[in-house]
Amino acid sequence: MLPSRVSLVDVGPRDGLQNERQPVAATHKIELVHRLQAAGLREVEVTSFVSPRWVPQMADNAEVMAGIHRRPGVRYSVLVPNLKGFEAAVPTQPDEIVVFGACSEAFSQKNINCSIAESIERFAPVTAAARAAGIKVRGAISCAVGCPYEGDIHPDRVELVARLMHEIGVQHVGVADTIGVGTPRRVQAAMERALRHYPLDEVSGHFHDTYGQALANVHACLQMGVHVFDASVGGLGGCPYAKGATGNVATEDVVFLLHGLGIETGIDLDALVDAAGWISGVLGRKPVSRVANAVLAKRPTAEAAA
Repeated sequence: MLPSRVSLVDVGPRDGLQNERQPVAATHKIELVHRLQAAGLREVEVTSFVSPRWVPQMADNAEVMAGIHRRPGVRYSVLVPNLKGFEAAVPTQPDEIVVFGACSEAFSQKNINCSIAESIERFAPVTAAARAAGIKVRGAISCAVGCPYEGDIHPDRVELVARLMHEIGVQHVGVADTIGVGTPRRVQAAMERALRHYPLDEVSGHFHDTYGQALANVHACLQMGVHVFDASVGGLGGCPYAKGATGNVATEDVVFLLHGLGIETGIDLDALVDAAGWISGVLGRKPVSRVANAVLAKRPTAEAAA
């Protein structure tokens, strides 16, 4: 029994663009958000409030948030690594903040220089402050099936992080296959552990397509009733700590799958492909997305280049 409607969170402006080595202008980031919401996206992960020393691409976070023409019914989220990041984000009025914890001790140390337990301790005051301010808190559980340093991750580790996040007040968790090694049964096992601590409405999937399994993993989660997924326009993104890891599954590829299954998304696929083609052009390359390339190839050359 598949869900009749699915919500997609486009993480391209944040999780996708943060991995780009070439500077991307704030005006282009703002335009990307505008194109996504015009295509029907109702949840967009816009930027992150991290140290520009670590992620220079996100140094314009406040400028980007200030430049967005907000639409009613659209949720704008930002990632924060600690209380300092949260305090910097609050004046920009995010609708949601995202905190993150890994299922791998080695990845946690490499990514944020602390243990899993320490990361949860770091986020506890952030979560409390956000909820006191009426801002929703979403948690990302990274390396939920595999780690570039530790290899396969047991589902017990997913349950541990989900439980710890629930205990500090995180309201929603995303189960993330950060390096794209998951396959349907392994992803279902990880998702099942998160569902022991969160209701179905507050669990989502976040899949990278390194081994070409992301759409299969989305479908496997749909079979469990999961109806919220992260995706990235044009397949933007990657993982700086995992050699060879590609971007998040492309939003337009997921939309094509969902519409083919008769599942509503509220998203205009053609407008979404336009957005994918546009941001890929800004970056000087073709979209990674199979659907975007297929649709753009059918259009007149002048239109595809617009």
